Amino acid sequence: MSDIEQIYQDLLEPSEALLTDMAKIRGDILVLGAGGKMGPALAILAKKAIDKAGLSKKVIAASRFSEPGLQQQLEASGVETCAADLLEDKELQGLPPAENVLYLAGQKFGTTGKEWLTWAMNAYLPGRVTLQYKESKIVVFSTGNVYPLSPVALGGLSEEQPVGPVGEYAQSCLGRERLFQYGASRYNTPLFIYRLNYANDVSYGVLLEIAKSVYEGRAIDLRMGHVNVIWQGDANEMAIRALLHCENPAKIVNITGPETVSVRWIAGEFGRLFGKTPSFVHEEQPTALLSNASESFRLFGYPRVTLKQMIELLAAWIKEGGKTINKPTHFQEREGQF
Repeated sequence: MSDIEQIYQDLLEPSEALLTDMAKIRGDILVLGAGGKMGPALAILAKKAIDKAGLSKKVIAASRFSEPGLQQQLEASGVETCAADLLEDKELQGLPPAENVLYLAGQKFGTTGKEWLTWAMNAYLPGRVTLQYKESKIVVFSTGNVYPLSPVALGGLSEEQPVGPVGEYAQSCLGRERLFQYGASRYNTPLFIYRLNYANDVSYGVLLEIAKSVYEGRAIDLRMGHVNVIWQGDANEMAIRALLHCENPAKIVNITGPETVSVRWIAGEFGRLFGKTPSFVHEEQPTALLSNASESFRLFGYPRVTLKQMIELLAAWIKEGGKTINKPTHFQEREGQF
């Protein structure tokens, strides 16, 4: 294992705060939609925390598991798995009960041209899930895309600000929230709506996309000139710990890092580490998709992994030819066309 790989693995270990909170979480944890970008790491992190805390509850991951080897990888980590197409009612109803549900299922990439599937995944399915798991605590992964673009000078919109989704993807994500809120209202289900943007790992994320553009000499579009970022491990910890903060009516919390970060500055940092000069197209606009996550810091504390740590790790990862996945965030999108 290389030094960079070891650093990365160390960052995947559960924190003391997670171990403390895991001991307070009663019952098994079911991860729905566990086959996406964050789901596998989240399920494995939860299992690690349970084992380190000396607890006996189960982590169950449900997904179609279309990626070869993923189901076996999770099972080798001690996570129980259920292969299921959640849009098939019989398969959904065949899933085991659980006191705690982390809902990660959703559709973003390829929304344009398949709007019907996006709405089915992001709005129809939540209605079915909230009915089946009405007795559970549910943490619902959502997105900062439910907010409109806001002036950079404001430093991001807080949970009290009105939503204003742009485009069908963002509209369907608000639909997901509303369907879960409907079910929670009807069945008195404790709910936590987790509005995330943007999670970053060595294999994907806004930072990786900017880093690769600098490394490969491709121009970076500056029209979405500022972003929020958070390390995936920190975001996953907050999701698990959020099970202790489910409420009715739903608790809504923005999840991201503390900085409003300049894309130009990020590119400059990677340029310094790579010994390259970044190139840009267009100019920064006065608005961007930004969230104020101060409420999450009140609940969970600040993220453990800093922005500088993420940038330095990613630069080293790219230099060593580390594995990445081709799932772009489309963070530059200003018209909601995903």
